[in-house]
Amino acid sequence: MNGRVDWVAHLVLCCGVLLFVLPLWLLVAGATQDAGAISRGDLSLLPDLRNLGVFWSVLNDRAPGGAPVWHMLLVSAAMALAIAAGKIVISLLSAYAVTFFRFPFRMLCFWTIFITLMLPVEVRIVPTYAVMADFGLINSFTGLAMPLIASATATLLFRQVFLAVPDELVEAARMDGAGPLRFLRDILLPVSAANMAALFVIVFVYGWNQYLWPLLVATDPSLDTIVIGIVKMIGQDSVTDWNRVMATAVLALLPPVAVVLLMQRWFVKGLTEGEK
Repeated sequence: MNGRVDWVAHLVLCCGVLLFVLPLWLLVAGATQDAGAISRGDLSLLPDLRNLGVFWSVLNDRAPGGAPVWHMLLVSAAMALAIAAGKIVISLLSAYAVTFFRFPFRMLCFWTIFITLMLPVEVRIVPTYAVMADFGLINSFTGLAMPLIASATATLLFRQVFLAVPDELVEAARMDGAGPLRFLRDILLPVSAANMAALFVIVFVYGWNQYLWPLLVATDPSLDTIVIGIVKMIGQDSVTDWNRVMATAVLALLPPVAVVLLMQRWFVKGLTEGEK
């Protein structure tokens, strides 16, 4: 019976892997083929190894009225890193404040942060745009990244980690004369390191894939992200070079995939520790 269950589980797993991998494989194969053949629907499942140089040559391609692909990749990477670092720092300090400090309306502040989870991004995007416009941050890198760094989910995650810290440890640190900053640096940061790593992976991918907010706040071509660039390459009046669009999409996949692979051990550790 266990053998049958294992066989079914592996079959379902293989089907799931196939569903995820097949579109990516078609993307890689299409990048090495002729654009006309792709437009006619003659997409082969086998990549043409003679055209692998397209991935290098496409780096200097420009979206219509946009920046080169390599520049858009840098903008996306900088935005994703800024969002990830900002979310971790702000959420960590917010959770630290509501967990260990006793001040009036402490829980009201926490639940106010938590309630923002109930509001979809589309509801908040118009007032957020108005605030950025009032501060003169439209068409700036600050306006591109800053509105996305607040996170109620990350605050809740760090609060749950901090609540698991034994009261005896807090009292021992206080008796040793450790101030708030030293307690945060020497005890809480090491305890939450795995959670920070897991959060970094999730938020980096989230920031990298942003489309709606960069589309609204940055009309300057020098601030185009790679996602915006790919959209600009498609649907123009001229014939779309689908092979180069697919090659650009493959390049856009590489940085988030690299982050996930490099931090896979910390990512899994952070998720499993967060459940305890």
